[in-house]
Amino acid sequence: MSRGANGSEGSGGAPVRRPDIFDRIMSLRALSRFKPFYERHREQLLYLFFGALTTLVNFLVFWLFSLLIDPLAANVIAWFASVFFAFVTNRTWVFGSGNKRVVAEGLAFAGGRLATLGAEELVLWVGIDALGWNAIPVKIAAQVLVLVGNYLISKFIVFRKKK
Repeated sequence: MSRGANGSEGSGGAPVRRPDIFDRIMSLRALSRFKPFYERHREQLLYLFFGALTTLVNFLVFWLFSLLIDPLAANVIAWFASVFFAFVTNRTWVFGSGNKRVVAEGLAFAGGRLATLGAEELVLWVGIDALGWNAIPVKIAAQVLVLVGNYLISKFIVFRKKK
């Protein structure tokens, strides 16, 4: 039986997750009212939290590089920066992967992100180049599609729990 990155084996061999910083924050008295909701939806809440931070990384890198180079090329650079950030945070906190094959897991993660990058590049090309729309609103619309696709790929392919 493998253990999660944040857990150890409990009785019966079932993985037990050790409390992390987010659990400690939710244990604060001021937040105790929200703890049952947090515990029930922890994975989705952390995915949204780190997804927002990943999006911020992506937008900042995109914005900085789009001042210097073509928006489509800037998007690829932003993709590399945000995929690295997302892999570390998703593996560590969101899905608590205990997989010892980090490189294989990282390649699968990057492969899934490449698929959504292709979809995003298509949306950006249509919106910016073909239709002449402003890059930032098009980027926002593309990110919504990417967020949903990335969660599904991460949950059901890359970090799926072994039975």
